[in-house]
Amino acid sequence: MTADILIVDDEADIRNLIDGILDDEGYKTAQAENAEQVFELIKHKKFSLVILDIWLQNSEYDGLGILERIKSTYPDVPVIMISGHGTIETAVKAIRMGAYEFIEKPFKTDRLLLMVARALEAASLKRENAFLRQQHDAPTNMIGKSQPFQLLLQMVDKVASTNSRILISGPAGVGKEIVARAIHSKSARASHPFMILNCAAFDVDRIEEELFGSDIDGKNIIGVLERADGGTLLLDEVGDLPMETQAKILRVLQDQTFTHLGGISQIKVDVRIIASTSRNLEEKIEEGKFREDLYYRLNVVPLVIPPLRDRKDDIPLLINHFMNLHAKQSNIPERTVSEGAMSAFIGYSWPGNVRQLKNLVEWMMILGSSQSGAPIQASDLPPEIAGTIHAALKGDWKTDMIALPLREAREVFEREYLLAQINRFGGNISRTAQFIGMERSALHRKLKSLHISTSERDEQGDVVDSPDDYNDKPVKISA
Repeated sequence: MTADILIVDDEADIRNLIDGILDDEGYKTAQAENAEQVFELIKHKKFSLVILDIWLQNSEYDGLGILERIKSTYPDVPVIMISGHGTIETAVKAIRMGAYEFIEKPFKTDRLLLMVARALEAASLKRENAFLRQQHDAPTNMIGKSQPFQLLLQMVDKVASTNSRILISGPAGVGKEIVARAIHSKSARASHPFMILNCAAFDVDRIEEELFGSDIDGKNIIGVLERADGGTLLLDEVGDLPMETQAKILRVLQDQTFTHLGGISQIKVDVRIIASTSRNLEEKIEEGKFREDLYYRLNVVPLVIPPLRDRKDDIPLLINHFMNLHAKQSNIPERTVSEGAMSAFIGYSWPGNVRQLKNLVEWMMILGSSQSGAPIQASDLPPEIAGTIHAALKGDWKTDMIALPLREAREVFEREYLLAQINRFGGNISRTAQFIGMERSALHRKLKSLHISTSERDEQGDVVDSPDDYNDKPVKISA
């Protein structure tokens, strides 16, 4: 991408000389002769580099004053200071204030071009490093092997390479931001910024300033739309956007242009917009709280993330991932999870979804068993989760076993035990049979003899009905 360079000098001959040198090298340039012109230009355009004279005639601010203003607003924009009357003290002061380099007039063309190339390269590396740090710190792993999750992964791979707008929906805590980041990282925009605007976090005035930026009272604030230029912007919880802002977003979606609050100039950007919501936007449309035209513009490709209770095969994978991650981040021993504790995890309904699971894993790692590195036991879990362990796995019998003949007691145990294991494995007969050490066909016969009906569901195994008195019902049962 061609660099845009602003040349600031009170002498037209010097400006034109530098302009000609840079133009011959393929750079785009703009000129200013005083502080007023500089501030007006940078309101409407972020330059790649500024070449700035220290001494300016007929200017409210000298070069050092302009340097300070530029660095306070655009700290990542390099500035090369030039002067024909500079001193060592002035040069040192300029460097301390953030100038990239100081060049004395008259300067040689080769030296100017070398400094320009180095300054642009240094700024590019700084942006790239910041981007890589952001990518490294942000969660992007999509972890799961369940059928619903695999279908979601396939959709992510298909839409990532397009430029289509996407609406990601699902209950709170399912990982909508991670899906959006995965789409961005797999797209042609991956080397450009990924920005997030939480639409539920601000009132109407603040959210528009965050989104569009502002030029009010001489303060130039760059919004997330401008910072996301070339990349992706996630409008998180888009259902909470104020109605006034929704109309302005429509224009951005139509022609990718907007103005700063208090500004007049049109700003053009190239941004892919992804929206996410945990609300039912169609209901909000009926209530008159969300624009129908905006909904259809955002919902070009709908992606629905299933709740964790519908992808229980993924729970062990997620637990292991979060435990290992927390152990590395906190420099503590890695832990494992006992069979009983894992049964409780799988049996729980997870109203807070993956976010709740992650928080609980961290809680367990900190406050669980005091024995360093010991497996997490069911006794280490909060009561609402430990309570999901089936009675058969805890020895908590509803029947007075001691009063029954051996054959009847054995049938009660087998029935309760098998129901507990089936519930544990989300109703999957093949996985249940594998764990308890029976052939799948033998398990079917056993279930039939115990009056537990099954129904074929998929190639991996049958799904059994679960007891009506279970709080969490991954499967159904009839006896």
